[in-house]
Amino acid sequence: MSVIDLRSDTVTQPSQAMLEAMAAADTGDDVYGEDPTVNRLETELAKRLGFAAALFVPTGTMSNLLGLMAHCERGEEYIVGQQAHTYKYEGGGAAVLGSIQPQPLEVQEDGSLDLAHVAAAIKPDDFHFARTRLLALENTMQGKVLPLEYLTRARSFTREHGLALHLDGARLYNAAVKLNVDARQITQHFDSVSVCLSKGLGAPIGSVLCGSVEFIAKARRLRKMVGGGMRQAGILAAAGLYALDHNVQRLADDHANAQALADGLREAGYEVEPVQTNMVYVAMGERADALKTFAAERGIKLSAAGRLRMVTHMDVSRAQIEQVIATFVEFSRN
Repeated sequence: MSVIDLRSDTVTQPSQAMLEAMAAADTGDDVYGEDPTVNRLETELAKRLGFAAALFVPTGTMSNLLGLMAHCERGEEYIVGQQAHTYKYEGGGAAVLGSIQPQPLEVQEDGSLDLAHVAAAIKPDDFHFARTRLLALENTMQGKVLPLEYLTRARSFTREHGLALHLDGARLYNAAVKLNVDARQITQHFDSVSVCLSKGLGAPIGSVLCGSVEFIAKARRLRKMVGGGMRQAGILAAAGLYALDHNVQRLADDHANAQALADGLREAGYEVEPVQTNMVYVAMGERADALKTFAAERGIKLSAAGRLRMVTHMDVSRAQIEQVIATFVEFSRN
């Protein structure tokens, strides 16, 4: 029985062509700056997204942490969404390792932060308060794409208030494909961007932090501090380069599969949130654990959550989506 894993788009396996690119990669010692494939990945992605420099790191968590620490000194503050990855799902690293205070705000229905609420959260210039230095956004935010018009306003807002603007772009390319724009039209508004290669793009590991030359130099020093210097990392960078060249436009297939899954479940009587990209949220309530067990017996891996998230990706076909819908229908009849 083949397994259908909808827990996340991080579960993808590298394709044979990607593995061949990895095996053929030229390598060197990246800590010395001598790995040609890492250098090419950093240069290429920085160029594509409109930045002067970039830094390849093992994980999105590290990439975001380095971004926050490069923007904020000890005792300073960043404003962020309550449900944002950099606040809720990264082990409190900014506070624990960077001594940076998070100021979380409620996320709006469209995934954005209300800029009026952000303005009210900025601390006065008074020694009683942490200095507010940074606004951190996420795109996509639980599968929702931040509107370009909002990003334009956020850029003007942060300049007006003397804040830096960081993007957790773990699924940046999902947002770009959904909007049918070049990713640079999104990233042009930000001082720094973290891009994950191991989610929808299908690489087995790696994220890239982009910013100015000075910013990335600081992040590189911080990478060593938090233990992230790698050696012959070109084998991994080659997977990222392959993903950028071959796996971006195909994200539209994941979006279409997510919409098909949502439509099928809605027709079966389930309460499903509107879908924009590759995430489907279904209200399961107390039935979540039973559904997880029921689905697992039929080769489908799900998370057990009252607000169930299912994520489509390159290793899930349309035929498998139909199989998942049939399983939900069968479960509803039990």
